[in-house]
Amino acid sequence: MAIKHNQQVPNNHFRKHWQTRVRTHFDQPGRKLRRRNARIDRAADIAPRPVDKLRPVVQCPTIKYNRRARAGRGFTLEELKAAGIPAAFARTIGIAVDHRRVNRSVPIMTANIERLQAYKSKLILFPRKVGKQKTGDSSAEDLAAATQTSVTSTFPITPYAPVVTERKITEEEKAGSKYRVLRDARSAKRFAGIRAKRAAEKADEAAAAKK
Repeated sequence: MAIKHNQQVPNNHFRKHWQTRVRTHFDQPGRKLRRRNARIDRAADIAPRPVDKLRPVVQCPTIKYNRRARAGRGFTLEELKAAGIPAAFARTIGIAVDHRRVNRSVPIMTANIERLQAYKSKLILFPRKVGKQKTGDSSAEDLAAATQTSVTSTFPITPYAPVVTERKITEEEKAGSKYRVLRDARSAKRFAGIRAKRAAEKADEAAAAKK
């Protein structure tokens, strides 16, 4: 290769030996078995507690998926307070808590509160020390009948279905510009403080003029 002028010195690297660094997944069946055995061992270690946590029902973001419901990261502090469960105590009885999430929908919040109350009604609380019952612990009969379950199967994620009824548009609704109504409402909300201030100043000026 001829070198002309003040250019970059050629440093071609072709012998990279990529064949020795190819990642294969021939161990996939073995890894699958190890993961399954790990799940079984973990379930045996935490028995009779559930193998998973109770999580809230949330709506997916974006226009494409906002009709779909899925499990959220954790319940909000507001939902736990409405259900009568302290946040610190909820973490100890298998309830996931997310202090960042904010409730923006009343129906979803109501559904999650009902979900917490249903979980609370079926909860079997073992005493921290064997043979020393405390207030709130389950009875001996409930403790004897307790079996390990999956919260996901006992409390599945059911999508919130809002009730929508179809009807014909009335003549009164057809009349006028709905775009103008929306813009006026937006303007009224946006300038509410300024207009209230102007009205108060005008009233003060009128009162001062009368004196």
